Amino acid sequence: MDLFLEYILWITPGFLILLVTYLLLPKNAFSTKIFILILGFILIRDNMTTFDFWHFGTTNNLPWMRFTENGSLLILMGVVSLMITGGIIYLQKDMRHLLFWIGNQKVLSLFMGILGAIIVVLPFFFIYQGIPLEKRGGYFPTEVLPLLFFFALSGNLMEEVLFRGYLQGYFESITDSIRAALLSGLMFGVGHVFLATTVTTLGLPVILFTFFEGIICSFVRLKYGIFPSTLTHGLSIFVLASSIF
Repeated sequence: MDLFLEYILWITPGFLILLVTYLLLPKNAFSTKIFILILGFILIRDNMTTFDFWHFGTTNNLPWMRFTENGSLLILMGVVSLMITGGIIYLQKDMRHLLFWIGNQKVLSLFMGILGAIIVVLPFFFIYQGIPLEKRGGYFPTEVLPLLFFFALSGNLMEEVLFRGYLQGYFESITDSIRAALLSGLMFGVGHVFLATTVTTLGLPVILFTFFEGIICSFVRLKYGIFPSTLTHGLSIFVLASSIF
């Protein structure tokens, strides 16, 4: 808990600057509002690395990730993520029209979200076979896996609301849906450039992975909505970080 409070205090100055900027924006400055919200998310996410809430590496130019094994911290971060996401949605009444939650065929939509996760993860399943687990993050405790699963979905819901909800929805209002999906995926990759090159030194492998994952999530969202794309994103991260294979 002390480490989490230290983390909150660390990001507060940057958060306050973003908040003041956001509050001064004109009501209809949708694109700038979305940009500020995404910057806020990047501030929250990238400083998780600084405080070792998660860590990354590459082996044979292949990225891997692991989260903290502190189950209480995973629950806390997941709950806080849900609260922030709910607060953003509640306060952004003038941008709710940009949020497409789920397709008319709900079961099919959720299935496609799971299928999207399989598409993201499958290449790693085969590629990782030649790399010992201890060289790509090691084992993650089995008893903490349910808590990691909760955090993977709740934390990535925020990211999906921002990138696949507001950003992709905004692009759909000014261009065709395919270009909007491509832009959303590309911007998702752009949103990880600093994580890949300054917060860490992992570089191109992380950028390529996030672009690949972002494109899959964007096209799941295109037809099936934010909830399915959250399944794609959250399940992918859970599987890759869980040492299941």
